[in-house]
Amino acid sequence: MIKAKLWFTCAAMHDPVTPVIARPALIGWDAKFRGVDLQIERGFSGEELVRRMKGWVTIDPLEVIEVVKGHGRLRVLDERDLAVEVETMGDYEKLSQALKDRFGEEVTLELMSKQG
Repeated sequence: MIKAKLWFTCAAMHDPVTPVIARPALIGWDAKFRGVDLQIERGFSGEELVRRMKGWVTIDPLEVIEVVKGHGRLRVLDERDLAVEVETMGDYEKLSQALKDRFGEEVTLELMSKQG
C-alpha cells in the first residue's frame, strides 16, 4: 500500500496546506422534554476532512474527492493525518498526473515515508 499526503493551495496565503484533525468532533443532544447528558466524540473520515476545506483552499474539494476515488481512497491515519492510499506506485503516478491535469499546481501529492 502506497500512502501520500494531499496538499492544497491555501486560498488566503497561497501556501501548500493539508488538513489534520486537531481534536475530534464532540456531538451532543438537546431534548425537548428532558435533559440528555450524553456526548460522543468522533473523528472525521478522509472524505469528510477534505469536504471541510471548502472555502479555505483555491479549488472545490468535492472535485478532488472524485478524482482521488478513481485511483485510491482518502484515509485519516492515527486519528490525525489525511492520506491518500493507492495500491501500487503506478496508481500513485496516475493519480498524481490526474490531479495535475485537473488542478495544475493547486493540488499535489507527496509520498509519505514508511514510518509516517
